[in-house]
Amino acid sequence: MAREEDVRLVCFAHAGAGVSAFHRWSGLLGPGVAPEPRLLPGRDGRRREARVTTRAALLADLHDLFGDRPAGPYVLYGHSLGGLIAYTLTRALHAAGLPLPALLAVGALPPPDAPGEPAFPADAPDDELHRRTQDIDGLPASAGPDLWRRFVLPVLRDDLRLAADLRAAALDPDTGGPVPVPVLAVAGAEDPVGPAEPLRGWSRWTTERFELRTVPGGHFFVRDRALPELLGQACRMVGRSGR
Repeated sequence: MAREEDVRLVCFAHAGAGVSAFHRWSGLLGPGVAPEPRLLPGRDGRRREARVTTRAALLADLHDLFGDRPAGPYVLYGHSLGGLIAYTLTRALHAAGLPLPALLAVGALPPPDAPGEPAFPADAPDDELHRRTQDIDGLPASAGPDLWRRFVLPVLRDDLRLAADLRAAALDPDTGGPVPVPVLAVAGAEDPVGPAEPLRGWSRWTTERFELRTVPGGHFFVRDRALPELLGQACRMVGRSGR
């Protein structure tokens, strides 16, 4: 159970996912940190709700995150697509003059201005998306092509549309640009989608301190223990600083 003095760690998952990647985090983060995985519409317990595919719809869905919550420090972490969500939320909070996270952490995600095409274009054919998902070990062994097309593809496709809209908004001077909070970028040592060197580009997206860290694993290192252990340490530093 979260205590009032715990640092809140609000988490956003990768494209096509619910929040299952964060299920073990309460036992891995260590003391003083309260994980808050945020489930987006259109999956798991919110599967009957329309999925969000635009920045405006996303921010409308997230409006309740900070309304009646404790005023203490908090941290945002987003994995892959979730990193774009966490950045977008930080930028919107800053524009609205609302309390900002003490730290913005992004994982497995090059910055919005990284050169080249996104690894998962929103308009890619179904077979190509299936192949690319397989290539990064993003499919359970039991998820054959038919099952994938029926249950995973619709969510993934809409999430990629959301990612494209968030990336475009980040590059728009009116809705994007650097944020005035420290940024921590985390790369997986074997991740072909978000390797360390491109993630260094997140240094351009903050006017505060930037740090790049590498942990073991491929694109889905969010499921392993090194990432929550790292974020737990970062959150406790935030708690000690009182920011």
